[in-house]
Amino acid sequence: MGEIKGERHELMKGGRGYPEAFMHIPDPPSKLYVIGNVKALREGLAIVGSRKATPYGRGCARRFARRAAKRGIVIVSGGARGCDAEAHKGALAEGGETVVFMGGGCDKVYPAENWRLFQDVVDAGGALASEHPWDAAPLPFMFRLRNRLIAGLAKATLIVEAGMPSGTFSTADEALSANKEVLAVPGSIECSQSKGANRLIYQGAVPIVDDDTFDDQLFSIFGQLKQEGSSEDSDAGISLFDRRLLDAIAAQTMGIEEINSLAKRFRYGNWSPAKTNLWIARMESAGRIAKYPGGRYGANVRDV
Repeated sequence: MGEIKGERHELMKGGRGYPEAFMHIPDPPSKLYVIGNVKALREGLAIVGSRKATPYGRGCARRFARRAAKRGIVIVSGGARGCDAEAHKGALAEGGETVVFMGGGCDKVYPAENWRLFQDVVDAGGALASEHPWDAAPLPFMFRLRNRLIAGLAKATLIVEAGMPSGTFSTADEALSANKEVLAVPGSIECSQSKGANRLIYQGAVPIVDDDTFDDQLFSIFGQLKQEGSSEDSDAGISLFDRRLLDAIAAQTMGIEEINSLAKRFRYGNWSPAKTNLWIARMESAGRIAKYPGGRYGANVRDV
Protein backbone atom coordinates (compact mmCIF):
# COMPACT_ATOMS: atom_id res chain seq x y z
CA MET A 1 0.00 0.00 0.00
CA GLY A 2 1.28 3.49 -0.90
CA GLU A 3 0.08 6.70 -2.45
CA ILE A 4 -2.99 6.61 -4.64
CA LYS A 5 -1.89 6.64 -8.29
CA GLY A 6 -3.56 9.04 -10.71
CA GLU A 7 -3.47 12.52 -12.18
CA ARG A 8 -3.03 15.22 -9.56
CA HIS A 9 -4.64 18.62 -9.65
CA GLU A 10 -4.72 21.71 -7.44
CA LEU A 11 -7.86 23.70 -8.21
CA MET A 12 -8.05 27.30 -7.10
CA LYS A 13 -11.35 28.83 -6.03
CA GLY A 14 -13.06 30.28 -9.10
CA GLY A 15 -10.44 28.79 -11.41
CA ARG A 16 -10.66 26.21 -14.16
CA GLY A 17 -12.08 22.89 -12.97
CA TYR A 18 -13.20 24.26 -9.60
CA PRO A 19 -16.79 23.05 -8.94
CA GLU A 20 -19.33 25.80 -9.53
CA ALA A 21 -21.49 24.25 -6.80
CA PHE A 22 -18.92 25.26 -4.18
CA MET A 23 -19.38 28.93 -5.03
CA HIS A 24 -22.81 28.71 -3.37
CA ILE A 25 -21.92 27.10 -0.05
CA PRO A 26 -20.74 28.70 3.19
CA ASP A 27 -16.94 28.99 3.40
CA PRO A 28 -15.98 27.44 0.04
CA PRO A 29 -12.45 26.02 0.07
CA SER A 30 -9.77 28.29 -1.38
CA LYS A 31 -8.07 25.28 -2.96
CA LEU A 32 -8.98 21.70 -3.76
CA TYR A 33 -6.44 18.90 -4.00
CA VAL A 34 -7.69 16.22 -6.38
CA ILE A 35 -6.47 12.83 -7.57
CA GLY A 36 -8.26 11.52 -10.64
CA ASN A 37 -10.86 12.91 -13.00
CA VAL A 38 -11.66 16.57 -12.34
CA LYS A 39 -14.79 16.27 -14.52
CA ALA A 40 -16.27 13.91 -11.93
CA LEU A 41 -16.56 16.90 -9.57
CA ARG A 42 -20.05 17.77 -10.72
CA GLU A 43 -23.40 17.88 -8.99
CA GLY A 44 -24.51 14.39 -8.07
CA LEU A 45 -26.16 12.44 -5.27
CA ALA A 46 -24.54 12.23 -1.84
CA ILE A 47 -25.10 8.94 -0.03
CA VAL A 48 -23.90 8.84 3.56
CA GLY A 49 -24.54 6.74 6.62
CA SER A 50 -23.24 5.16 9.76
CA ARG A 51 -19.70 3.83 10.04
CA LYS A 52 -21.11 1.07 12.27
CA ALA A 53 -23.66 0.17 9.65
CA THR A 54 -26.03 -2.76 9.97
CA PRO A 55 -26.33 -5.23 7.07
CA TYR A 56 -29.58 -3.44 6.21
CA GLY A 57 -27.84 -0.07 6.02
CA ARG A 58 -24.92 -1.37 3.99
CA GLY A 59 -27.28 -3.07 1.57
CA CYS A 60 -29.42 0.05 1.10
CA ALA A 61 -26.37 2.25 0.50
CA ARG A 62 -25.09 -0.05 -2.21
CA ARG A 63 -28.53 -0.63 -3.71
CA PHE A 64 -29.45 3.02 -4.15
CA ALA A 65 -25.95 3.98 -5.30
CA ARG A 66 -26.23 1.39 -8.06
CA ARG A 67 -29.65 2.65 -9.16
CA ALA A 68 -28.43 6.24 -9.34
CA ALA A 69 -25.10 5.41 -11.01
CA LYS A 70 -26.94 3.39 -13.65
CA ARG A 71 -28.64 6.63 -14.64
CA GLY A 72 -25.36 8.51 -14.99
CA ILE A 73 -25.47 10.28 -11.62
CA VAL A 74 -22.16 10.80 -9.80
CA ILE A 75 -22.19 9.33 -6.29
CA VAL A 76 -20.57 11.54 -3.65
CA SER A 77 -19.54 10.31 -0.20
CA GLY A 78 -16.80 10.38 2.41
CA GLY A 79 -15.06 7.04 1.99
CA ALA A 80 -15.68 6.02 5.59
CA ARG A 81 -16.27 2.47 6.78
CA GLY A 82 -19.83 1.24 6.54
CA CYS A 83 -22.42 2.99 4.40
CA ASP A 84 -20.04 5.44 2.69
CA ALA A 85 -17.78 2.67 1.41
CA GLU A 86 -20.78 0.65 0.23
CA ALA A 87 -22.10 3.65 -1.71
CA HIS A 88 -18.79 3.99 -3.56
CA LYS A 89 -18.76 0.23 -4.24
CA GLY A 90 -22.31 0.38 -5.58
CA ALA A 91 -21.38 3.12 -8.05
CA LEU A 92 -18.31 1.19 -9.20
CA ALA A 93 -20.39 -1.97 -9.66
CA GLU A 94 -22.44 -0.12 -12.30
CA GLY A 95 -19.39 1.39 -14.00
CA GLY A 96 -20.31 4.80 -12.62
CA GLU A 97 -18.24 7.71 -11.39
CA THR A 98 -17.92 8.42 -7.70
CA VAL A 99 -16.18 11.12 -5.65
CA VAL A 100 -14.55 10.58 -2.26
CA PHE A 101 -14.06 13.62 -0.05
CA MET A 102 -11.22 12.87 2.33
CA GLY A 103 -11.04 14.04 5.93
CA GLY A 104 -7.31 14.73 5.69
CA GLY A 105 -4.99 15.02 2.70
CA CYS A 106 -5.35 12.64 -0.22
CA ASP A 107 -1.99 11.04 0.56
CA LYS A 108 -3.09 10.15 4.10
CA VAL A 109 -5.50 7.36 3.26
CA TYR A 110 -8.09 6.95 5.98
CA PRO A 111 -9.33 4.43 6.80
CA ALA A 112 -6.26 2.52 5.65
CA GLU A 113 -8.22 -0.60 4.73
CA ASN A 114 -10.05 1.39 2.02
CA TRP A 115 -6.87 2.07 0.03
CA ARG A 116 -7.83 -0.46 -2.65
CA LEU A 117 -11.33 1.02 -2.89
CA PHE A 118 -9.95 4.54 -3.34
CA GLN A 119 -7.57 3.37 -6.05
CA ASP A 120 -10.49 1.67 -7.81
CA VAL A 121 -12.45 4.95 -7.63
CA VAL A 122 -9.67 6.81 -9.43
CA ASP A 123 -9.06 4.01 -11.94
CA ALA A 124 -12.78 3.99 -12.84
CA GLY A 125 -12.85 7.70 -13.72
CA GLY A 126 -13.83 9.09 -10.33
CA ALA A 127 -11.84 11.27 -7.97
CA LEU A 128 -10.48 11.72 -4.48
CA ALA A 129 -10.64 15.31 -3.22
CA SER A 130 -9.68 17.30 -0.16
CA GLU A 131 -9.35 20.93 0.87
CA HIS A 132 -6.24 20.02 2.85
CA PRO A 133 -2.69 19.67 1.46
CA TRP A 134 -1.63 16.28 0.14
CA ASP A 135 0.08 15.04 3.30
CA ALA A 136 -2.20 16.61 5.93
CA ALA A 137 -2.97 14.09 8.69
CA PRO A 138 -6.71 13.52 9.24
CA LEU A 139 -7.79 15.08 12.53
CA PRO A 140 -11.25 14.70 14.12
CA PHE A 141 -12.43 18.26 13.41
CA MET A 142 -11.61 17.89 9.69
CA PHE A 143 -14.33 15.32 9.11
CA ARG A 144 -17.17 17.63 10.05
CA LEU A 145 -15.65 20.33 7.83
CA ARG A 146 -15.48 17.76 5.04
CA ASN A 147 -19.23 17.12 5.34
CA ARG A 148 -20.11 20.55 3.93
CA LEU A 149 -18.22 19.60 0.75
CA ILE A 150 -20.09 16.32 0.38
CA ALA A 151 -23.43 18.08 0.78
CA GLY A 152 -22.31 21.06 -1.28
CA LEU A 153 -21.36 19.11 -4.39
CA ALA A 154 -24.60 17.12 -4.35
CA LYS A 155 -28.02 18.18 -5.59
CA ALA A 156 -29.49 15.96 -2.89
CA THR A 157 -28.27 13.92 0.06
CA LEU A 158 -29.55 10.44 0.92
CA ILE A 159 -29.16 9.46 4.57
CA VAL A 160 -29.13 5.69 4.92
CA GLU A 161 -28.40 5.18 8.61
CA ALA A 162 -27.48 7.79 11.19
CA GLY A 163 -27.29 7.81 14.96
CA MET A 164 -27.90 10.89 17.09
CA PRO A 165 -25.69 12.84 17.17
CA SER A 166 -23.44 11.80 14.31
CA GLY A 167 -21.33 13.06 11.46
CA THR A 168 -23.96 11.74 9.07
CA PHE A 169 -26.57 13.90 10.74
CA SER A 170 -24.28 16.92 10.35
CA THR A 171 -24.07 16.24 6.59
CA ALA A 172 -27.86 16.47 6.46
CA ASP A 173 -27.66 19.78 8.33
CA GLU A 174 -25.18 21.08 5.76
CA ALA A 175 -27.47 20.02 2.91
CA LEU A 176 -30.46 21.75 4.49
CA SER A 177 -28.50 24.95 5.11
CA ALA A 178 -27.57 24.97 1.40
CA ASN A 179 -31.26 24.48 0.43
CA LYS A 180 -30.56 21.01 -0.95
CA GLU A 181 -33.04 18.13 -0.85
CA VAL A 182 -32.59 15.60 1.96
CA LEU A 183 -33.81 12.03 1.52
CA ALA A 184 -33.72 9.36 4.20
CA VAL A 185 -34.17 5.61 4.40
CA PRO A 186 -36.36 4.73 7.39
CA GLY A 187 -35.23 2.06 9.81
CA SER A 188 -36.44 0.22 12.87
CA ILE A 189 -37.32 2.41 15.85
CA GLU A 190 -35.45 -0.16 17.94
CA CYS A 191 -32.18 0.40 16.05
CA SER A 192 -29.88 3.13 17.38
CA GLN A 193 -28.27 3.46 13.94
CA SER A 194 -31.62 4.55 12.46
CA LYS A 195 -32.61 7.15 15.03
CA GLY A 196 -31.09 10.01 13.06
CA ALA A 197 -32.64 8.99 9.74
CA ASN A 198 -36.04 8.47 11.33
CA ARG A 199 -35.80 11.86 13.06
CA LEU A 200 -34.97 13.54 9.76
CA ILE A 201 -38.08 12.02 8.20
CA TYR A 202 -40.14 13.32 11.12
CA GLN A 203 -38.65 16.76 10.47
CA GLY A 204 -39.56 16.70 6.78
CA ALA A 205 -36.93 14.67 4.90
CA VAL A 206 -38.35 12.64 2.01
CA PRO A 207 -38.74 8.99 3.06
CA ILE A 208 -37.30 6.48 0.58
CA VAL A 209 -39.43 3.44 1.22
CA ASP A 210 -38.73 1.44 -1.96
CA ASP A 211 -37.13 1.58 -5.40
CA ASP A 212 -40.08 3.43 -6.92
CA THR A 213 -39.97 6.30 -4.44
CA PHE A 214 -36.23 6.59 -5.00
CA ASP A 215 -36.66 6.65 -8.78
CA ASP A 216 -39.39 9.29 -8.45
CA GLN A 217 -37.02 11.50 -6.48
CA LEU A 218 -34.23 11.02 -9.00
CA PHE A 219 -36.60 12.14 -11.73
CA SER A 220 -37.80 15.11 -9.70
CA ILE A 221 -34.31 16.29 -8.75
CA PHE A 222 -32.24 15.40 -11.80
CA GLY A 223 -34.85 15.42 -14.56
CA GLN A 224 -35.27 12.85 -17.31
CA LEU A 225 -32.42 10.40 -16.92
CA LYS A 226 -31.10 7.95 -19.45
CA GLN A 227 -31.23 4.32 -18.37
CA GLU A 228 -27.99 2.78 -19.61
CA GLY A 229 -27.91 -0.63 -21.27
CA SER A 230 -28.45 -1.18 -24.97
CA SER A 231 -29.67 -4.76 -24.54
CA GLU A 232 -32.64 -3.87 -22.36
CA ASP A 233 -36.10 -4.50 -23.75
CA SER A 234 -38.92 -1.98 -24.18
CA ASP A 235 -40.04 -2.45 -20.58
CA ALA A 236 -36.71 -1.25 -19.12
CA GLY A 237 -37.30 0.97 -16.13
CA ILE A 238 -40.99 0.02 -15.92
CA SER A 239 -42.01 -1.41 -12.56
CA LEU A 240 -45.00 -3.63 -11.84
CA PHE A 241 -46.73 -0.58 -10.34
CA ASP A 242 -46.06 1.41 -13.55
CA ARG A 243 -47.37 -1.42 -15.69
CA ARG A 244 -50.59 -1.73 -13.69
CA LEU A 245 -51.29 1.98 -14.11
CA LEU A 246 -50.35 1.94 -17.79
CA ASP A 247 -52.64 -1.01 -18.44
CA ALA A 248 -55.52 0.77 -16.72
CA ILE A 249 -54.96 3.97 -18.73
CA ALA A 250 -54.69 1.97 -21.95
CA ALA A 251 -58.10 0.46 -21.24
CA GLN A 252 -59.76 3.81 -20.51
CA THR A 253 -58.54 7.41 -20.63
CA MET A 254 -58.29 9.07 -17.22
CA GLY A 255 -58.03 12.50 -15.70
CA ILE A 256 -55.31 13.38 -13.20
CA GLU A 257 -57.60 12.85 -10.21
CA GLU A 258 -58.60 9.41 -11.46
CA ILE A 259 -54.96 8.42 -12.00
CA ASN A 260 -54.08 9.66 -8.53
CA SER A 261 -56.94 7.72 -6.95
CA LEU A 262 -55.95 4.51 -8.72
CA ALA A 263 -52.26 4.92 -7.88
CA LYS A 264 -53.14 5.55 -4.25
CA ARG A 265 -55.15 2.33 -4.20
CA PHE A 266 -52.31 0.35 -5.78
CA ARG A 267 -49.92 1.77 -3.15
CA TYR A 268 -52.31 1.18 -0.23
CA GLY A 269 -52.64 4.90 0.47
CA ASN A 270 -48.90 5.70 0.26
CA TRP A 271 -49.22 8.16 -2.61
CA SER A 272 -49.85 11.86 -3.26
CA PRO A 273 -50.99 14.22 -6.07
CA ALA A 274 -47.41 15.50 -6.40
CA LYS A 275 -46.19 11.97 -7.11
CA THR A 276 -48.97 11.56 -9.68
CA ASN A 277 -47.78 14.65 -11.54
CA LEU A 278 -44.21 13.32 -11.51
CA TRP A 279 -45.34 9.92 -12.73
CA ILE A 280 -47.37 11.47 -15.58
CA ALA A 281 -44.40 13.63 -16.64
CA ARG A 282 -42.08 10.61 -16.57
CA MET A 283 -44.44 8.46 -18.63
CA GLU A 284 -45.13 11.23 -21.14
CA SER A 285 -41.41 11.85 -21.58
CA ALA A 286 -40.85 8.12 -22.08
CA GLY A 287 -43.59 8.06 -24.73
CA ARG A 288 -45.76 5.69 -22.70
CA ILE A 289 -48.82 7.93 -22.43
CA ALA A 290 -50.20 11.00 -24.22
CA LYS A 291 -52.50 13.85 -23.27
CA TYR A 292 -55.90 13.63 -24.91
CA PRO A 293 -58.57 16.33 -25.44
CA GLY A 294 -60.24 17.42 -22.23
CA GLY A 295 -57.06 17.03 -20.19
CA ARG A 296 -57.34 13.25 -19.98
CA TYR A 297 -54.50 10.79 -20.47
CA GLY A 298 -54.40 7.60 -22.48
CA ALA A 299 -51.98 5.23 -24.13
CA ASN A 300 -49.60 6.72 -26.63
CA VAL A 301 -50.58 5.16 -29.96
CA ARG A 302 -46.90 4.31 -30.52
CA ASP A 303 -46.90 2.28 -27.30
CA VAL A 304 -49.91 0.04 -27.96
